[in-house]
Amino acid sequence: MFPISRNCRLITKKVYRNPNGVVFDFKCVSTVSSLFQPTCLPPKDATIKKDEPTSKSQKLLNEMGIVRQNSPGLFTLTPLGVRSLEKLVKIVDDELKNVGCQKLQLPILTAGNLWKMTGRWESTGLELLTIKDRHARDYVLSPTHEEAITDFVASLPQLTHKQLPLKLYQITSKFRDEIKPRFGLLRGREFTMKDLYTFDKTVEAAHETYDLICTAYNRIFQRLNVPFVKVVGSTGNIGGLSSHEYHFPSSIGEDDLKICSTCNSGSNAEISTTDVCSKCGSPVKQTKGIEVAHTFLLGTKYSQILNALFSAEDGSRSVCQMGCYGIGISRILAASVEVLGTDSEIRWPKLIAPYSICVVAPKGGSKEESAIQLAHFVANQIDQIQPFMQDVILDDRMTTTVGKKLMEAKRVGYPYIIVVGKKSSQPVPLVELHDLNQNTQNVYTVAELFDYLKQTVKN
Repeated sequence: MFPISRNCRLITKKVYRNPNGVVFDFKCVSTVSSLFQPTCLPPKDATIKKDEPTSKSQKLLNEMGIVRQNSPGLFTLTPLGVRSLEKLVKIVDDELKNVGCQKLQLPILTAGNLWKMTGRWESTGLELLTIKDRHARDYVLSPTHEEAITDFVASLPQLTHKQLPLKLYQITSKFRDEIKPRFGLLRGREFTMKDLYTFDKTVEAAHETYDLICTAYNRIFQRLNVPFVKVVGSTGNIGGLSSHEYHFPSSIGEDDLKICSTCNSGSNAEISTTDVCSKCGSPVKQTKGIEVAHTFLLGTKYSQILNALFSAEDGSRSVCQMGCYGIGISRILAASVEVLGTDSEIRWPKLIAPYSICVVAPKGGSKEESAIQLAHFVANQIDQIQPFMQDVILDDRMTTTVGKKLMEAKRVGYPYIIVVGKKSSQPVPLVELHDLNQNTQNVYTVAELFDYLKQTVKN
């Protein structure tokens, strides 16, 4: 018997029996009928108003019920959005742990006196969100945590050279009082960021750590498989000795970049006035980019002021050499859709799609109704294949046609969509596999489908 639960709607209690007479009894996978997805599809003849979304990613994520705006620059991520965010966080966690980073969580509020000590209370300007408590003490709704982490390390009673390098990071909400929030998650007032802070004994060691973290960043973006460039950037308000930026090239990007067509090195246009690459002498081309990450070699800017010291081998007290490294987690979600999506359909990097596979079941009362059991079987069997476990969703809605389900699944951007439709009621059932990333559509028997997916995983 099929197990019946609140999360699984079936029109029959019969088990699925395959053509060889083998009976399968299975658990329920995630279903569209139980999914909270507040879609907001505009009428076909709708006209765009001035206050409506102006970027592709904001429009698509809003229409498909993945991200909803609460007020300018503030957004709610629905269950599909949270799934994507958590997948991205796991990729970042994996790569940072591989290079010895450890995760912690700092308070969102930072004492204002620390920002005043470093001079950033004044230099950050009106973008800095601040509050006063009942005792009239100043606090910062932190856009970043250099002051907080440095003060924390400075408070450690016996930090020694044996404990260095320290590589501490967090993934939390950050805040910035944007004068004009726009483009959805690309430029918000509250955003999710990964911020990493490193502490080293010497300048040479800090350079080695910096290169190590940049290597981890390269792996993160290579795994996402979104085109990206790394360029020399300005140290800006954060300061330090040097910095690099990671961008997704896009016409909607707010940064102008100069990239060498020969050696691919580049810089942000704000720090370069020449049109020739300094490394190889070749001409550079200008493009726009969405900044998704930034790394800084800080030196002692913060550690000197806030007294972050360690005991050296000779017993003397020395100032820590620091680095800081940010990744815009929530921004990457939108930037990926901006770069990969079409005008009407979301396209995700495979690893961070809300679900990897959507199985479309026939409509109740249709000619293909007898294949509904097959759809449940296919979804549950795929849910047992690594790495698709708990990453399959079944569109089991009884009053929606296969065609509409397929259209919506494409708009959400599930990488693989399996349609159990007309051909699935034949003596040897056939199913359609739509591979959105490859833009292909093929027909398979159920056994061939399972083999294809297993082979895809291997490749």
